[in-house]
Amino acid sequence: MNGKKEAVEINIPPSSKAKHLETEKKSVFEGFSCANWIWKVWEFCKEDSKRLTFSFKVGLAVLLVSLLILLRAPYETFGTNIIWSILTVAIMFEYTVGATFNRGFNRALGSLLAGILAIAVGQLALHAGRVAEPFIIGISIFLIGALTSFMKLWPSFVPYEYGFRVILFTFCLIIVSGYRMGNPVKTAMDRLYSIAIGGFVAVFVNVLVFPIWAGEQLHRELVNNFNSVADTLEECVKKYLEDEGLDHPEFSKTVMDEFQDEPAYRKCRATLNSSAKLENLANSAKWEPPHGRFRHFFYPWSEYVKVGAVLRYCAYEVMALHGVLHSEIQAPYNLRIAFQTEILDATSQAAELVRRLGKDISNMKRSVTTSLLKRVHSSIVRLQRAIDMHSNLLTSYSEPLDNSSNPVKLSETPSTKLNDIADFDSNSLEKNLSMQTGDLSRTQGESSHEMMRKQSRRMHSWPSREVDAFEDEGGIGAAFLPMRTLETTAALSLATFTSLLIEFVARLDHLVDAVNDLSMMAKFKDEGL
Repeated sequence: MNGKKEAVEINIPPSSKAKHLETEKKSVFEGFSCANWIWKVWEFCKEDSKRLTFSFKVGLAVLLVSLLILLRAPYETFGTNIIWSILTVAIMFEYTVGATFNRGFNRALGSLLAGILAIAVGQLALHAGRVAEPFIIGISIFLIGALTSFMKLWPSFVPYEYGFRVILFTFCLIIVSGYRMGNPVKTAMDRLYSIAIGGFVAVFVNVLVFPIWAGEQLHRELVNNFNSVADTLEECVKKYLEDEGLDHPEFSKTVMDEFQDEPAYRKCRATLNSSAKLENLANSAKWEPPHGRFRHFFYPWSEYVKVGAVLRYCAYEVMALHGVLHSEIQAPYNLRIAFQTEILDATSQAAELVRRLGKDISNMKRSVTTSLLKRVHSSIVRLQRAIDMHSNLLTSYSEPLDNSSNPVKLSETPSTKLNDIADFDSNSLEKNLSMQTGDLSRTQGESSHEMMRKQSRRMHSWPSREVDAFEDEGGIGAAFLPMRTLETTAALSLATFTSLLIEFVARLDHLVDAVNDLSMMAKFKDEGL
Protein backbone atom coordinates (compact mmCIF):
# COMPACT_ATOMS: atom_id res chain seq x y z
CA MET A 1 0.00 0.00 0.00
CA ASN A 2 3.03 2.30 0.78
CA GLY A 3 0.85 4.58 2.82
CA LYS A 4 -1.14 5.63 -0.23
CA LYS A 5 -4.86 5.45 -0.34
CA GLU A 6 -6.30 4.05 -3.50
CA ALA A 7 -9.54 5.53 -4.72
CA VAL A 8 -12.15 2.95 -5.58
CA GLU A 9 -14.95 4.05 -7.87
CA ILE A 10 -18.22 2.16 -7.56
CA ASN A 11 -20.76 2.63 -10.32
CA ILE A 12 -24.26 1.81 -9.13
CA PRO A 13 -26.62 1.53 -12.07
CA PRO A 14 -29.91 3.32 -11.58
CA SER A 15 -32.96 1.21 -10.97
CA SER A 16 -35.35 0.41 -13.76
CA LYS A 17 -37.95 2.68 -12.21
CA ALA A 18 -35.54 5.64 -12.07
CA LYS A 19 -34.48 4.97 -15.66
CA HIS A 20 -38.11 4.90 -16.73
CA LEU A 21 -38.87 8.21 -15.00
CA GLU A 22 -35.78 9.81 -16.49
CA THR A 23 -36.61 8.73 -20.02
CA GLU A 24 -40.21 9.80 -19.51
CA LYS A 25 -39.13 13.28 -18.44
CA LYS A 26 -36.87 13.57 -21.45
CA SER A 27 -39.62 12.45 -23.77
CA VAL A 28 -42.02 14.99 -22.24
CA PHE A 29 -39.76 18.01 -22.53
CA GLU A 30 -37.70 17.15 -25.59
CA GLY A 31 -40.30 15.38 -27.71
CA PHE A 32 -43.18 17.81 -27.16
CA SER A 33 -44.69 19.23 -30.30
CA CYS A 34 -48.07 20.43 -31.44
CA ALA A 35 -48.42 17.59 -33.94
CA ASN A 36 -47.58 15.01 -31.27
CA TRP A 37 -50.15 16.50 -28.90
CA ILE A 38 -52.84 16.48 -31.60
CA TRP A 39 -52.04 12.85 -32.39
CA LYS A 40 -52.43 11.89 -28.70
CA VAL A 41 -55.79 13.66 -28.55
CA TRP A 42 -56.88 11.85 -31.69
CA GLU A 43 -55.86 8.47 -30.25
CA PHE A 44 -57.70 9.28 -27.02
CA CYS A 45 -60.87 10.07 -28.94
CA LYS A 46 -60.52 6.93 -31.07
CA GLU A 47 -60.48 4.73 -27.97
CA ASP A 48 -64.03 5.86 -27.15
CA SER A 49 -65.82 8.18 -29.55
CA LYS A 50 -68.49 8.85 -26.92
CA ARG A 51 -66.04 11.01 -24.99
CA LEU A 52 -66.24 13.62 -27.73
CA THR A 53 -70.03 13.28 -27.82
CA PHE A 54 -70.24 13.85 -24.08
CA SER A 55 -68.13 17.01 -24.34
CA PHE A 56 -70.37 18.52 -27.02
CA LYS A 57 -73.48 17.63 -25.03
CA VAL A 58 -72.19 19.47 -21.96
CA GLY A 59 -71.39 22.50 -24.08
CA LEU A 60 -74.88 22.45 -25.60
CA ALA A 61 -76.57 22.20 -22.20
CA VAL A 62 -74.55 25.10 -20.77
CA LEU A 63 -75.31 27.17 -23.87
CA LEU A 64 -79.07 26.59 -23.53
CA VAL A 65 -79.06 27.64 -19.88
CA SER A 66 -76.88 30.67 -20.60
CA LEU A 67 -79.50 31.94 -23.06
CA LEU A 68 -81.75 32.59 -20.05
CA ILE A 69 -79.22 35.21 -18.97
CA LEU A 70 -78.29 36.49 -22.41
CA LEU A 71 -81.92 37.07 -23.36
CA ARG A 72 -83.57 40.02 -21.63
CA ALA A 73 -87.01 38.53 -20.88
CA PRO A 74 -85.87 35.51 -18.79
CA TYR A 75 -83.30 37.64 -17.00
CA GLU A 76 -85.89 40.22 -16.00
CA THR A 77 -88.10 37.41 -14.67
CA PHE A 78 -85.54 35.50 -12.59
CA GLY A 79 -82.81 38.08 -12.10
CA THR A 80 -79.35 37.09 -10.96
CA ASN A 81 -80.65 33.86 -9.41
CA ILE A 82 -80.74 32.32 -12.88
CA ILE A 83 -76.99 31.75 -12.49
CA TRP A 84 -77.96 28.77 -10.33
CA SER A 85 -79.18 27.06 -13.51
CA ILE A 86 -75.66 27.13 -14.96
CA LEU A 87 -74.26 25.81 -11.69
CA THR A 88 -76.85 23.00 -11.67
CA VAL A 89 -76.01 21.91 -15.23
CA ALA A 90 -72.28 21.90 -14.53
CA ILE A 91 -72.75 19.77 -11.40
CA MET A 92 -75.53 17.44 -12.58
CA PHE A 93 -74.36 16.57 -16.09
CA GLU A 94 -72.64 13.18 -15.89
CA TYR A 95 -71.19 10.85 -18.53
CA THR A 96 -74.09 8.38 -18.56
CA VAL A 97 -77.82 8.89 -18.38
CA GLY A 98 -78.15 6.83 -15.21
CA ALA A 99 -75.47 8.81 -13.40
CA THR A 100 -77.20 12.05 -14.44
CA PHE A 101 -80.54 10.80 -13.07
CA ASN A 102 -78.83 9.74 -9.84
CA ARG A 103 -77.10 13.08 -9.46
CA GLY A 104 -80.30 14.92 -10.40
CA PHE A 105 -82.34 13.08 -7.78
CA ASN A 106 -79.83 13.97 -5.08
CA ARG A 107 -79.73 17.54 -6.32
CA ALA A 108 -83.52 17.94 -6.42
CA LEU A 109 -84.18 16.31 -3.06
CA GLY A 110 -81.33 18.14 -1.35
CA SER A 111 -82.37 21.51 -2.78
CA LEU A 112 -86.00 20.95 -1.80
CA LEU A 113 -85.13 20.02 1.79
CA ALA A 114 -82.63 22.87 2.04
CA GLY A 115 -85.25 25.34 0.72
CA ILE A 116 -87.87 24.19 3.21
CA LEU A 117 -85.41 24.41 6.11
CA ALA A 118 -84.16 27.81 4.98
CA ILE A 119 -87.73 29.21 4.78
CA ALA A 120 -88.59 27.80 8.21
CA VAL A 121 -85.45 29.12 9.88
CA GLY A 122 -85.76 32.46 8.09
CA GLN A 123 -89.33 32.98 9.26
CA LEU A 124 -88.34 32.01 12.80
CA ALA A 125 -85.46 34.47 12.76
CA LEU A 126 -87.66 37.29 11.45
CA HIS A 127 -90.20 36.80 14.24
CA ALA A 128 -87.43 36.64 16.85
CA GLY A 129 -86.34 40.21 16.18
CA ARG A 130 -83.27 41.93 14.75
CA VAL A 131 -81.14 41.18 17.80
CA ALA A 132 -81.74 37.42 17.96
CA GLU A 133 -81.92 36.92 14.16
CA PRO A 134 -78.15 36.55 13.44
CA PHE A 135 -77.72 34.20 16.43
CA ILE A 136 -80.53 31.92 15.22
CA ILE A 137 -79.12 31.87 11.70
CA GLY A 138 -75.60 31.14 12.95
CA ILE A 139 -76.74 28.31 15.23
CA SER A 140 -78.86 26.79 12.42
CA ILE A 141 -75.90 26.87 9.99
CA PHE A 142 -73.74 25.11 12.56
CA LEU A 143 -76.35 22.43 13.27
CA ILE A 144 -77.11 21.78 9.59
CA GLY A 145 -73.41 21.56 8.75
CA ALA A 146 -72.66 19.14 11.59
CA LEU A 147 -75.74 16.98 10.97
CA THR A 148 -75.30 16.63 7.20
CA SER A 149 -71.58 15.89 7.56
CA PHE A 150 -72.35 13.15 10.07
CA MET A 151 -75.22 11.62 8.10
CA LYS A 152 -73.27 11.32 4.84
CA LEU A 153 -70.73 9.12 6.68
CA TRP A 154 -73.45 6.67 7.74
CA PRO A 155 -73.01 3.45 5.69
CA SER A 156 -76.63 3.34 4.54
CA PHE A 157 -76.47 6.93 3.28
CA VAL A 158 -73.16 6.76 1.44
CA PRO A 159 -74.86 6.55 -2.01
CA TYR A 160 -76.65 9.83 -1.16
CA GLU A 161 -73.54 11.68 -0.04
CA TYR A 162 -73.95 14.28 -2.77
CA GLY A 163 -77.50 15.02 -1.58
CA PHE A 164 -76.31 15.91 1.92
CA ARG A 165 -73.65 18.14 0.44
CA VAL A 166 -76.33 19.93 -1.62
CA ILE A 167 -78.42 20.44 1.52
CA LEU A 168 -75.47 22.06 3.28
CA PHE A 169 -74.35 24.61 0.70
CA THR A 170 -77.87 25.38 -0.59
CA PHE A 171 -79.18 26.06 2.93
CA CYS A 172 -76.21 28.24 3.80
CA LEU A 173 -76.41 30.30 0.63
CA ILE A 174 -80.17 30.79 0.83
CA ILE A 175 -80.28 31.68 4.51
CA VAL A 176 -77.33 34.09 4.35
CA SER A 177 -78.45 35.86 1.16
CA GLY A 178 -82.03 36.02 2.48
CA TYR A 179 -80.78 37.65 5.64
CA ARG A 180 -79.05 40.40 3.68
CA MET A 181 -81.87 40.88 1.18
CA GLY A 182 -84.56 40.80 3.82
CA ASN A 183 -86.89 38.33 2.05
CA PRO A 184 -85.76 34.69 2.50
CA VAL A 185 -88.97 33.20 1.09
CA LYS A 186 -88.68 34.94 -2.30
CA THR A 187 -84.95 34.19 -2.47
CA ALA A 188 -85.50 30.51 -1.78
CA MET A 189 -88.29 30.19 -4.34
CA ASP A 190 -86.33 31.96 -7.10
CA ARG A 191 -83.34 29.73 -6.55
CA LEU A 192 -85.44 26.60 -6.48
CA TYR A 193 -86.96 27.61 -9.82
CA SER A 194 -83.51 28.18 -11.27
CA ILE A 195 -82.27 24.81 -10.02
CA ALA A 196 -85.31 23.10 -11.54
CA ILE A 197 -84.67 24.74 -14.91
CA GLY A 198 -81.03 23.69 -14.89
CA GLY A 199 -81.88 20.12 -13.92
CA PHE A 200 -84.52 19.85 -16.62
CA VAL A 201 -82.11 21.08 -19.31
CA ALA A 202 -79.38 18.67 -18.16
CA VAL A 203 -81.71 15.65 -18.24
CA PHE A 204 -83.32 16.72 -21.53
CA VAL A 205 -80.02 17.06 -23.37
CA ASN A 206 -78.47 13.92 -21.88
CA VAL A 207 -81.43 11.68 -22.74
CA LEU A 208 -82.43 13.01 -26.16
CA VAL A 209 -79.07 13.93 -27.71
CA PHE A 210 -76.99 10.80 -28.39
CA PRO A 211 -77.65 9.19 -24.99
CA ILE A 212 -74.88 7.22 -23.31
CA TRP A 213 -76.55 4.44 -21.30
CA ALA A 214 -74.78 2.99 -18.28
CA GLY A 215 -76.59 -0.33 -18.80
CA GLU A 216 -75.11 -0.82 -22.25
CA GLN A 217 -71.64 0.04 -20.97
CA LEU A 218 -72.01 -2.44 -18.11
CA HIS A 219 -73.20 -5.12 -20.53
CA ARG A 220 -70.30 -4.52 -22.91
CA GLU A 221 -67.70 -4.32 -20.12
CA LEU A 222 -68.71 -7.70 -18.70
CA VAL A 223 -68.56 -9.36 -22.13
CA ASN A 224 -65.09 -7.90 -22.72
CA ASN A 225 -63.95 -9.34 -19.38
CA PHE A 226 -65.04 -12.82 -20.47
CA ASN A 227 -63.06 -12.54 -23.69
CA SER A 228 -60.04 -11.15 -21.86
CA VAL A 229 -59.91 -14.07 -19.42
CA ALA A 230 -60.17 -16.61 -22.26
CA ASP A 231 -57.48 -14.88 -24.33
CA THR A 232 -55.16 -14.54 -21.34
CA LEU A 233 -55.54 -18.21 -20.43
CA GLU A 234 -54.66 -19.41 -23.93
CA GLU A 235 -51.78 -16.98 -24.30
CA CYS A 236 -50.27 -17.91 -20.93
CA VAL A 237 -50.47 -21.67 -21.55
CA LYS A 238 -49.11 -21.30 -25.08
CA LYS A 239 -46.12 -19.32 -23.87
CA TYR A 240 -45.48 -21.80 -21.05
CA LEU A 241 -45.31 -24.71 -23.48
CA GLU A 242 -43.32 -22.83 -26.13
CA ASP A 243 -40.61 -21.52 -23.80
CA GLU A 244 -37.59 -23.79 -24.37
CA GLY A 245 -35.79 -22.40 -21.36
CA LEU A 246 -32.53 -21.90 -23.25
CA ASP A 247 -32.16 -18.20 -22.48
CA HIS A 248 -34.47 -17.88 -19.53
CA PRO A 249 -33.50 -14.69 -17.66
CA GLU A 250 -32.82 -14.56 -13.98
CA PHE A 251 -35.81 -13.77 -11.83
CA SER A 252 -35.18 -10.25 -10.57
CA LYS A 253 -36.94 -6.95 -10.15
CA THR A 254 -36.09 -6.10 -13.73
CA VAL A 255 -38.02 -9.12 -14.97
CA MET A 256 -40.94 -8.21 -12.70
CA ASP A 257 -41.06 -4.73 -14.25
CA GLU A 258 -40.88 -6.14 -17.77
CA PHE A 259 -43.60 -8.79 -17.68
CA GLN A 260 -46.14 -6.27 -16.35
CA ASP A 261 -46.16 -4.83 -19.88
CA GLU A 262 -47.13 -8.12 -21.49
CA PRO A 263 -50.56 -8.14 -23.19
CA ALA A 264 -51.72 -11.17 -21.21
CA TYR A 265 -50.84 -9.53 -17.92
CA ARG A 266 -52.53 -6.24 -18.84
CA LYS A 267 -55.75 -7.97 -19.95
CA CYS A 268 -56.06 -10.00 -16.79
CA ARG A 269 -55.10 -7.06 -14.57
CA ALA A 270 -57.83 -4.94 -16.20
CA THR A 271 -60.36 -7.68 -15.40
CA LEU A 272 -59.26 -7.86 -11.78
CA ASN A 273 -59.46 -4.07 -11.43
CA SER A 274 -62.94 -3.82 -12.96
CA SER A 275 -64.81 -4.39 -9.69
CA ALA A 276 -65.34 -0.71 -8.86
CA LYS A 277 -66.21 0.13 -12.47
CA LEU A 278 -68.88 -2.58 -12.66
CA GLU A 279 -70.42 -1.51 -9.36
CA ASN A 280 -70.55 2.16 -10.40
CA LEU A 281 -72.12 1.29 -13.74
CA ALA A 282 -74.66 -1.00 -12.05
CA ASN A 283 -75.64 1.71 -9.56
CA SER A 284 -76.09 4.19 -12.42
CA ALA A 285 -78.02 1.71 -14.58
CA LYS A 286 -80.61 1.25 -11.82
CA TRP A 287 -81.75 4.83 -12.38
CA GLU A 288 -82.23 4.47 -16.13
CA PRO A 289 -85.64 3.85 -17.73
CA PRO A 290 -86.16 0.84 -20.03
CA HIS A 291 -84.17 1.39 -23.20
CA GLY A 292 -82.70 -0.48 -26.14
CA ARG A 293 -82.48 -4.20 -25.46
CA PHE A 294 -83.25 -3.71 -21.77
CA ARG A 295 -86.94 -2.98 -22.12
CA HIS A 296 -88.47 -4.33 -18.92
CA PHE A 297 -88.56 -2.62 -15.56
CA PHE A 298 -86.41 -3.68 -12.62
CA TYR A 299 -83.71 -5.19 -14.82
CA PRO A 300 -81.31 -7.27 -12.63
CA TRP A 301 -78.23 -5.06 -12.98
CA SER A 302 -76.87 -6.33 -9.67
CA GLU A 303 -76.54 -9.81 -11.20
CA TYR A 304 -73.96 -8.40 -13.60
CA VAL A 305 -71.84 -7.46 -10.59
CA LYS A 306 -72.19 -11.00 -9.16
CA VAL A 307 -71.17 -12.60 -12.47
CA GLY A 308 -68.20 -10.23 -12.64
CA ALA A 309 -67.14 -11.25 -9.12
CA VAL A 310 -67.20 -14.97 -10.02
CA LEU A 311 -65.28 -14.22 -13.21
CA ARG A 312 -62.61 -12.42 -11.18
CA TYR A 313 -62.14 -15.55 -9.06
CA CYS A 314 -61.34 -17.39 -12.29
CA ALA A 315 -59.00 -14.58 -13.32
CA TYR A 316 -57.08 -15.02 -10.05
CA GLU A 317 -56.10 -18.51 -11.19
CA VAL A 318 -54.98 -17.16 -14.57
CA MET A 319 -52.80 -14.61 -12.78
CA ALA A 320 -51.33 -17.44 -10.72
CA LEU A 321 -50.56 -19.32 -13.94
CA HIS A 322 -48.83 -16.20 -15.21
CA GLY A 323 -46.79 -16.11 -12.01
CA VAL A 324 -45.65 -19.72 -12.51
CA LEU A 325 -44.69 -18.82 -16.07
CA HIS A 326 -42.27 -16.19 -14.74
CA SER A 327 -41.11 -18.04 -11.64
CA GLU A 328 -37.44 -18.76 -11.00
CA ILE A 329 -37.83 -22.52 -10.62
CA GLN A 330 -38.97 -23.95 -13.96
CA ALA A 331 -39.73 -27.49 -15.04
CA PRO A 332 -37.50 -28.84 -17.83
CA TYR A 333 -38.82 -28.24 -21.30
CA ASN A 334 -38.97 -31.91 -22.29
CA LEU A 335 -41.07 -32.62 -19.20
CA ARG A 336 -43.46 -29.76 -20.00
CA ILE A 337 -44.13 -30.90 -23.54
CA ALA A 338 -44.61 -34.46 -22.30
CA PHE A 339 -48.04 -33.35 -21.03
CA GLN A 340 -48.56 -30.87 -23.86
CA THR A 341 -51.51 -32.64 -25.49
CA GLU A 342 -53.54 -32.90 -22.31
CA ILE A 343 -52.76 -29.33 -21.18
CA LEU A 344 -53.62 -27.79 -24.54
CA ASP A 345 -56.83 -29.80 -24.80
CA ALA A 346 -57.99 -28.70 -21.34
CA THR A 347 -57.03 -25.09 -22.04
CA SER A 348 -58.83 -24.90 -25.39
CA GLN A 349 -61.99 -26.48 -23.97
CA ALA A 350 -62.01 -24.13 -20.95
CA ALA A 351 -61.37 -21.04 -23.10
CA GLU A 352 -64.16 -22.08 -25.48
CA LEU A 353 -66.60 -22.39 -22.59
CA VAL A 354 -65.67 -18.95 -21.22
CA ARG A 355 -66.11 -17.37 -24.65
CA ARG A 356 -69.44 -19.13 -25.10
CA LEU A 357 -70.71 -17.73 -21.81
CA GLY A 358 -69.60 -14.25 -22.84
CA LYS A 359 -71.31 -14.65 -26.21
CA ASP A 360 -74.56 -15.72 -24.51
CA ILE A 361 -74.52 -12.56 -22.39
CA SER A 362 -73.66 -10.43 -25.41
CA ASN A 363 -76.52 -11.85 -27.50
CA MET A 364 -78.85 -12.05 -24.47
CA LYS A 365 -79.65 -15.65 -25.34
CA ARG A 366 -79.68 -18.74 -23.18
CA SER A 367 -77.82 -21.68 -24.73
CA VAL A 368 -77.19 -25.17 -23.42
CA THR A 369 -73.64 -25.29 -22.05
CA THR A 370 -73.93 -28.73 -20.49
CA SER A 371 -72.13 -30.45 -23.35
CA LEU A 372 -69.30 -27.91 -23.28
CA LEU A 373 -68.95 -28.26 -19.52
CA LYS A 374 -68.81 -32.05 -19.83
CA ARG A 375 -66.07 -31.79 -22.46
CA VAL A 376 -64.07 -29.51 -20.18
CA HIS A 377 -64.42 -31.96 -17.31
CA SER A 378 -63.39 -34.86 -19.57
CA SER A 379 -60.24 -33.03 -20.68
CA ILE A 380 -59.33 -32.29 -17.07
CA VAL A 381 -59.90 -35.93 -16.12
CA ARG A 382 -57.51 -36.98 -18.90
CA LEU A 383 -54.94 -34.49 -17.62
CA GLN A 384 -55.30 -35.74 -14.06
CA ARG A 385 -55.03 -39.35 -15.22
CA ALA A 386 -51.85 -38.59 -17.14
CA ILE A 387 -50.31 -36.88 -14.12
CA ASP A 388 -51.34 -39.71 -11.79
CA MET A 389 -49.95 -42.38 -14.10
CA HIS A 390 -46.62 -40.60 -14.47
CA SER A 391 -46.28 -38.91 -11.11
CA ASN A 392 -42.85 -40.49 -10.73
CA LEU A 393 -41.56 -37.93 -13.24
CA LEU A 394 -42.69 -35.11 -10.95
CA THR A 395 -41.35 -36.55 -7.67
CA SER A 396 -38.22 -38.36 -8.87
CA TYR A 397 -35.03 -37.84 -6.90
CA SER A 398 -32.85 -39.08 -9.72
CA GLU A 399 -30.60 -36.92 -11.87
CA PRO A 400 -32.43 -33.87 -13.13
CA LEU A 401 -33.88 -33.96 -16.60
CA ASP A 402 -32.01 -32.08 -19.25
CA ASN A 403 -33.54 -29.13 -20.99
CA SER A 404 -33.46 -30.59 -24.46
CA SER A 405 -36.35 -30.49 -26.85
CA ASN A 406 -36.89 -34.27 -26.78
CA PRO A 407 -40.11 -34.93 -24.88
CA VAL A 408 -40.37 -37.55 -22.19
CA LYS A 409 -42.18 -40.62 -23.49
CA LEU A 410 -45.42 -41.22 -21.63
CA SER A 411 -46.95 -44.66 -21.58
CA GLU A 412 -50.49 -44.98 -22.85
CA THR A 413 -51.62 -47.92 -20.74
CA PRO A 414 -51.86 -48.07 -16.99
CA SER A 415 -50.18 -51.50 -16.92
CA THR A 416 -46.75 -50.01 -17.45
CA LYS A 417 -47.36 -47.62 -14.62
CA LEU A 418 -48.41 -50.44 -12.32
CA ASN A 419 -45.28 -52.42 -13.17
CA ASP A 420 -43.17 -49.36 -12.51
CA ILE A 421 -44.86 -48.88 -9.16
CA ALA A 422 -44.30 -52.54 -8.27
CA ASP A 423 -40.61 -52.36 -9.25
CA PHE A 424 -40.25 -49.10 -7.39
CA ASP A 425 -41.85 -50.57 -4.25
CA SER A 426 -39.68 -53.71 -4.34
CA ASN A 427 -36.51 -51.73 -4.95
CA SER A 428 -37.33 -49.21 -2.27
CA LEU A 429 -38.17 -52.00 0.16
CA GLU A 430 -34.83 -53.72 -0.45
CA LYS A 431 -33.02 -50.41 -0.17
CA ASN A 432 -34.77 -49.61 3.12
CA LEU A 433 -33.89 -53.04 4.52
CA SER A 434 -30.24 -52.64 3.58
CA MET A 435 -30.16 -49.14 5.06
CA GLN A 436 -31.73 -50.37 8.28
CA THR A 437 -29.17 -53.18 8.51
CA GLY A 438 -26.32 -50.73 7.99
CA ASP A 439 -27.77 -48.38 10.57
CA LEU A 440 -27.99 -51.19 13.12
CA SER A 441 -24.38 -52.17 12.60
CA ARG A 442 -23.23 -48.59 12.72
CA THR A 443 -25.14 -47.59 15.85
CA GLN A 444 -24.43 -50.58 18.07
CA GLY A 445 -22.22 -48.48 20.35
CA GLU A 446 -24.65 -45.56 20.60
CA SER A 447 -27.37 -45.05 23.08
CA SER A 448 -31.03 -45.46 22.16
CA HIS A 449 -31.68 -41.78 22.95
CA GLU A 450 -29.05 -40.63 20.45
CA MET A 451 -30.46 -42.99 17.81
CA MET A 452 -33.97 -41.62 18.22
CA ARG A 453 -32.70 -38.05 18.03
CA LYS A 454 -30.92 -38.64 14.73
CA GLN A 455 -33.82 -40.56 13.20
CA SER A 456 -36.17 -37.72 14.15
CA ARG A 457 -33.89 -35.21 12.43
CA ARG A 458 -33.80 -37.35 9.29
CA MET A 459 -37.59 -37.58 9.17
CA HIS A 460 -38.31 -33.87 9.70
CA SER A 461 -35.64 -32.50 7.39
CA TRP A 462 -36.39 -31.46 3.81
CA PRO A 463 -34.62 -31.98 1.53
CA SER A 464 -33.25 -35.12 3.15
CA ARG A 465 -29.78 -34.58 4.64
CA GLU A 466 -27.44 -36.69 6.57
CA VAL A 467 -27.32 -36.27 10.34
CA ASP A 468 -23.74 -35.01 10.13
CA ALA A 469 -24.98 -31.97 8.25
CA PHE A 470 -27.00 -30.95 11.31
CA GLU A 471 -23.92 -31.18 13.48
CA ASP A 472 -22.16 -28.67 11.20
CA GLU A 473 -24.95 -26.06 11.47
CA GLY A 474 -23.41 -22.62 11.81
CA GLY A 475 -20.02 -23.83 10.63
CA ILE A 476 -18.23 -23.61 7.33
CA GLY A 477 -20.11 -26.56 5.91
CA ALA A 478 -23.46 -24.87 6.41
CA ALA A 479 -22.53 -22.11 3.98
CA PHE A 480 -21.74 -24.59 1.21
CA LEU A 481 -24.76 -26.87 1.32
CA PRO A 482 -25.40 -28.51 -2.07
CA MET A 483 -28.06 -26.78 -4.19
CA ARG A 484 -29.98 -29.99 -4.60
CA THR A 485 -33.27 -28.37 -3.72
CA LEU A 486 -33.72 -26.61 -7.05
CA GLU A 487 -32.88 -29.73 -9.03
CA THR A 488 -35.28 -32.01 -7.20
CA THR A 489 -38.16 -29.56 -7.05
CA ALA A 490 -37.95 -28.08 -10.55
CA ALA A 491 -40.35 -30.72 -11.84
CA LEU A 492 -42.88 -29.69 -9.18
CA SER A 493 -43.33 -26.40 -11.07
CA LEU A 494 -45.23 -28.38 -13.71
CA ALA A 495 -47.41 -29.92 -11.01
CA THR A 496 -48.19 -26.41 -9.71
CA PHE A 497 -49.09 -25.20 -13.19
CA THR A 498 -51.43 -28.12 -13.90
CA SER A 499 -53.06 -27.90 -10.47
CA LEU A 500 -53.85 -24.21 -11.08
CA LEU A 501 -55.34 -25.11 -14.44
CA ILE A 502 -57.49 -27.78 -12.79
CA GLU A 503 -58.62 -25.27 -10.15
CA PHE A 504 -59.56 -22.83 -12.92
CA VAL A 505 -61.81 -25.46 -14.49
CA ALA A 506 -63.34 -26.24 -11.09
CA ARG A 507 -64.34 -22.60 -10.72
CA LEU A 508 -66.02 -22.64 -14.12
CA ASP A 509 -68.92 -24.56 -12.56
CA HIS A 510 -69.73 -21.55 -10.38
CA LEU A 511 -69.35 -19.24 -13.37
CA VAL A 512 -71.85 -21.29 -15.40
CA ASP A 513 -74.33 -21.18 -12.49
CA ALA A 514 -73.95 -17.40 -12.15
CA VAL A 515 -74.55 -16.85 -15.88
CA ASN A 516 -77.60 -19.13 -15.76
CA ASP A 517 -79.04 -17.11 -12.87
CA LEU A 518 -78.48 -13.90 -14.83
CA SER A 519 -80.12 -15.32 -17.94
CA MET A 520 -83.22 -16.40 -16.00
CA MET A 521 -83.62 -13.15 -14.06
CA ALA A 522 -82.96 -11.00 -17.16
CA LYS A 523 -85.31 -13.18 -19.23
CA PHE A 524 -82.84 -14.06 -21.95
CA LYS A 525 -84.33 -15.77 -25.00
CA ASP A 526 -83.56 -19.39 -25.76
CA GLU A 527 -80.99 -19.92 -28.47
CA GLY A 528 -83.44 -21.72 -30.77
CA LEU A 529 -85.93 -18.83 -30.77
